[in-house]
Amino acid sequence: MITALSIILILANVIVSWKGFRDSIFYDKYKFHLEKVLVGKEYYRIFTSAFLHSGVGHLLWNMIALLAFSAAVEYALGTGGFILIYLGSMIGGKLFTMFVHRHHSDYTSVGASGAVNGIIFACIALFPKTSLGILFLPISIPAWIFGLIYVVFSIYGIRSSRGNVGHESHLGGALIGMFIALLIRPEAFVENYPVILLIAVPTIAFIAYTLLRPHSLIVSSEFRSKKKYHSVDDRYNAEKAEKQKELDRILDKINKKGMSSLTKKEKELLNELSKTFR
Repeated sequence: MITALSIILILANVIVSWKGFRDSIFYDKYKFHLEKVLVGKEYYRIFTSAFLHSGVGHLLWNMIALLAFSAAVEYALGTGGFILIYLGSMIGGKLFTMFVHRHHSDYTSVGASGAVNGIIFACIALFPKTSLGILFLPISIPAWIFGLIYVVFSIYGIRSSRGNVGHESHLGGALIGMFIALLIRPEAFVENYPVILLIAVPTIAFIAYTLLRPHSLIVSSEFRSKKKYHSVDDRYNAEKAEKQKELDRILDKINKKGMSSLTKKEKELLNELSKTFR
């Protein structure tokens, strides 16, 4: 069953992502960038980045997962409950990501994975015995087993940076989604508490461990620059200097050859840089 709300969310993700695929300036303006959120106060990126994706495969994977689980959650919790889980998991996933990467000012990410995983794990909390099929394989596994494997893999992924995947957002969103679903329908915890605790306890324990021993995390990002910066301020000053250098180059070209000599991308970049240095 496909609901109107799931269609609206999928269309929003497709339209915004497609715009990002074709327009790098748009993509850079709305992606999640830790420094710009914390230093630049561009909090809108927490929301907008959840509608951008790094590629067609990334987009398709998230939308297929959303389509597979959205109807069951909306049916069980209503449209309001579904929206609360989607937005709560989106924000919760990004907040956990910000905590894990708080010393990595150049960390960036995109994708609806936090929100989508919140929907998936809300479904697991409500219907843990539901069987989940594995793509292209004629087998299925109970939802609770999938949830447990997923949590263990995400914890390992955060600590080892396996696959350059945003496991932090996935894990944070999943936990928030499960928590909100149980707040709305607490009777589900009474019915399914062994499975829920089996999934939630290692997740909460890991988060507590990162709070007590943050330096134990070994994290990196596929987007991270090869340059090393000692602080957010160092990164900010370095990027500002690079932008000033690029602006000077464009202005020098205008001075020598005129505005008509600029390419379309250079004109867009000039407009963007002009806003930065106002």
